[in-house]
Amino acid sequence: MIGKEHSEFLTVTCLEWKHLLHQYRFKDIIIESLRYLSKSQRIVVYGFVIMSNHFHLIWQMLGDHKKHDVQREFLKYTSQQILKVLRNQNAEVFK
Repeated sequence: MIGKEHSEFLTVTCLEWKHLLHQYRFKDIIIESLRYLSKSQRIVVYGFVIMSNHFHLIWQMLGDHKKHDVQREFLKYTSQQILKVLRNQNAEVFK
């Protein structure tokens, strides 16, 4: 499958630059989300780096998938999964 769009660089930051991504389980959520999108042939991931409060991603949309749709779904799902973990552990970020 070929992408109609060029590859793009994306930076995603945590709200108020909080260091939420330092735990491996949050990094795993991001990686699994990207893996799902790749396996479902929505994107190609060329590279990424995850820091404690933000991550960078180089990706390309495949087929007729629109960047704003895929990006919205990716960020919504990923943030919901991270919030679920934080709520379950009664994290200080909510206090």
